[in-house]
Formats: sequence, C-alpha cells, structure tokens
Amino acid sequence: MLHIKTPKSMRAKRALEKREPKLVEFGKKTLILHGTKTSNVMNAVLTEIYHLKKDNAVKYSKRNDKVRPFEAGGETSLEFFSLKTDCSLFVFGSHSKKRPNNLVIGRTYDHHVYDLVEVGVENFKSMASYSYDKKIAPLIGSKPFFAFIGEGFENVEELKHLKEVLLDLFRGQVVENLNLAGLDRVYVCTAVSANKVLFTQCALRLKKSGTIVPKMELVEVGPSMDMVVRRHRLPDERLQKEAMKIATELTKKKEKNVTRNPIEGKLGKIFPPIQEFGNASLPFKPKGLKRERREAKAEAKANGEGKAKKQKQKEQEQDAAAV
Repeated sequence: MLHIKTPKSMRAKRALEKREPKLVEFGKKTLILHGTKTSNVMNAVLTEIYHLKKDNAVKYSKRNDKVRPFEAGGETSLEFFSLKTDCSLFVFGSHSKKRPNNLVIGRTYDHHVYDLVEVGVENFKSMASYSYDKKIAPLIGSKPFFAFIGEGFENVEELKHLKEVLLDLFRGQVVENLNLAGLDRVYVCTAVSANKVLFTQCALRLKKSGTIVPKMELVEVGPSMDMVVRRHRLPDERLQKEAMKIATELTKKKEKNVTRNPIEGKLGKIFPPIQEFGNASLPFKPKGLKRERREAKAEAKANGEGKAKKQKQKEQEQDAAAV
C-alpha cells in the first residue's frame, strides 16, 4: 500500500499549499537540463534561455545520463526533477554525432511528460555578439510580443506544434491588462521551410511620429538561431482532454436572450407578461368614473322601480279577472 506523507511543520504545509492547484495559476517555471554530452554551442543556448527566463527558471549544470525524453523509461528522471522543482516546462540540451546541437523543449501535466519538440540549433548568435545601445536592452520580466511570419505555422503540423510550445515557454504569466511602457521586446519567428524556423529577439525603439501612437523600430539584440525541427510528439488524447478542463468557477454562465455586438455593445430581448387591464386595480379613482357609476346606479334603480310597478299592476288585473 502507498504511504501518504503529511507535513510535520507549518513550513512544509505552506510549501505543499503553494503547489496545490489554483483557479488562477502563476507563471509557469522552466527547468533547464544538460544531457550526457553538450557542446559549447548548446551550453551557450541553455545559458541564453536561462537569462531570458531568469525570473522564473531553474537551471541544473550537472550532466544527466538517465534523461532521454523520447525513449521509453528515459522520462522517469525528468519527471522526478519536474516534481522536485515544481516546473511545468523543461528545456533539455544534448550533443551527439547523430543529432548535433540537439534541443528538446517540452511541457508536463501533473509532472508527467505532456508533449515534446526536438529541434537542431544552427547559426547561433548570443546577445554578447550584437552591438547596440544598452539603453534599449530588454528588461528581465517584461512582457514580449510574438511575431510568427510564414504560412507554415498554420499549415504544417510540426510548425504549429512548435509555435504552441514557444508561446508557452516565453510568454510568462497570463495577464489581462498591460502597461505599454513594459513592452520593450519582440520574438520574431520566420518559417523558411516546412521544418526550419529563424528565431531572434528584437528590442522595440519608440520614436516620435507626430501623433499619439509612437513609431516603432526593431533592433536585433539576440539571441538568434535557426531551429530545424527533427522530432515531435503530440499529447495523448485522454491526457489532453483532462489538461484542457476548466474549473466551473471560471466558466461564465450563458445569458438567455442576450447578444453582444462590437458596435452597439450588449443587446437583450425582453418578454413582458400579458397585462389584464380589466382586472387591474387603479391607484386613484377619478371623478368622471364616480359620476358614471352614480348615473348607472340611478338608471338601474329607476328600471327596478318601473319593473316592480308593472308587476304590481299585472297582479291587480289578474285578481279582478278572477272575481
């Protein structure tokens, strides 16, 4: 039988509460690992990725012989590190003769491997190799723009999967409102072919345009690299269905007879009940209505007296005829 450990101190209890599922999750943490063998290029790539996500990343510099993401049984150590560091994203770098400068980017759900994308890195340039004004350098923790150029991101399955993983890796915490002053960089991904993507980071330089909206210029600040897609593994259908569930507290209830228009806004239909005016009670009694009622009452009284007089006369006639 499995033994369930309970926290023995308040510190351990708070640590477990932080890892519990929440309605609004914080930014996803990234685990950066080295394989059995890595080249100087891969070491630089992993260091640059850690620098871009320094506010929300954990980097291990020790070699990991047992981590092999695409092989059966090679995911046990990876899932253990994911559980230990509470990371839901991971970047794994390795180098071999068959797959030189190999970079594996993946996601986990409930600390189990969800999906994987393997790319080969070519023509890598670090941030130190670019010369630019340091005043426009992107700040750590700022929200980035993403620009995906090319039809391959909509038509090719491998590039569509790579797009989802890159967005999840670099977007950070999901927010509803943004301050324009904090938008100082953009990631540009260009699909050159069905399996090759040019990736680079650019800084945003704001200039005067004569209007309220400033003019934007892109300055390449690095890092930049060519990503060649080698292998990818999509998530299992059952696991994907479970991961896509939304808490009932976050789902909005459907409003009946309500539509939304971008121009007119919120529109609704109202169905009032049928009003019975005959039985409706009036809050006041007008004088005209009182006069009509008095006249009707007097007329009814006169008609009643006339009928009684005729009835009495008829009875007298009948009595005289009988005598």
